[in-house]
Amino acid sequence: MSESSTQLNIFGVDGPLLRILPRAGATIRNPDTRLPVLRSDAGGYYLEMMIEGDPDEESEVEMVRRIPLDNLSVEEWRELKKEYDSLDLETYLSKGIKGLDQIEDIRLRRLTAALLTFLNPRQVQLVLFLYRAAAAEGTGSLVKIRSNDILEVMGYERTKDGSFHAVIRSQLHCDMMALHRTELVYAQETWTGEKLEADVKIRNILRVQEYHVDNVQRDFDSEKAADYAYSAADSYTVNLEFFQTSAVADGDFVLFGNIDMHQGVGKKAKHDYGLKLLMYLASRLKWDSPKDGQYLTISRRCLFKNLDLLGSNSSRNNRILWRTIDELKEKEFLLDARELPRKRKSSLLIRFQLNPDTIKSHNQRVLAGTSS
Repeated sequence: MSESSTQLNIFGVDGPLLRILPRAGATIRNPDTRLPVLRSDAGGYYLEMMIEGDPDEESEVEMVRRIPLDNLSVEEWRELKKEYDSLDLETYLSKGIKGLDQIEDIRLRRLTAALLTFLNPRQVQLVLFLYRAAAAEGTGSLVKIRSNDILEVMGYERTKDGSFHAVIRSQLHCDMMALHRTELVYAQETWTGEKLEADVKIRNILRVQEYHVDNVQRDFDSEKAADYAYSAADSYTVNLEFFQTSAVADGDFVLFGNIDMHQGVGKKAKHDYGLKLLMYLASRLKWDSPKDGQYLTISRRCLFKNLDLLGSNSSRNNRILWRTIDELKEKEFLLDARELPRKRKSSLLIRFQLNPDTIKSHNQRVLAGTSS
């Protein structure tokens, strides 16, 4: 599949997914996150990370993201728990994610890193690409895609022999397996009369149904191939777990147009604030009712937190925020944004005017046409 065949005027991403996406991808720097812990229950063993709710903001829901630890014996679990309890994760992470290199157990190091960096901008790009490919293919939630097509669309450069570097291919596999393995646990609350009820959801963003390797080496090991460190398959068949298969049921989508899949991917930029802000605005479309279908009013405090602008230098944070807003205006996702006068700076609000031609909430499935 080429870039031209997947380029759509508009494509939909499921509302329930976008509603929780910023929380699901909250970084360890977010004040609502807690350090990962190992936990066991009747269902098995898990490495999990709590993201606490924010009582001042309805959209900042409580959530757990976790990686099930399969095929562990009781003795292996005890040894792993003993090793993990002896780690000083807080000290390691004070040096950034690279601080995890001090964890000697390679598998534990990889799992912890995958949990902490879940839904980074590169992985969000991958999710968007798969939804766009699903719209182009018209095969519902099931998408079959070749690795080279993903890497090309995402802006990675080929080597002289026309292939992609092994490090890049390995990173793609790591991202795909992280999205496949990491479970999201959250509650969906509803009022029944005067009684508040909750359905607890346990979902993955996607599940890898199968992957194909064109040239299998004689020493091919299927167990190693399922590991995060594997180079990459040549093609993947994935099921988008949030995808609404019924054209009638709810039809809860956010529609996007003109998404540049190159945004920050394949580059050395530490942050992709533009993508973070776009996804946060999309999530708020599912929490709020935009005035006149275009206007969203959001506190600057929430914007700072969800853009990972958590340093003490508020002037710098504000400059980055408005530079990012200008970027989304240039890309025509926003028509305007302005501060609303408030007595207290700490409660400052920003009103966004969305461009309905490129991002809008939609309550019914829309069939999107392709462009050249």
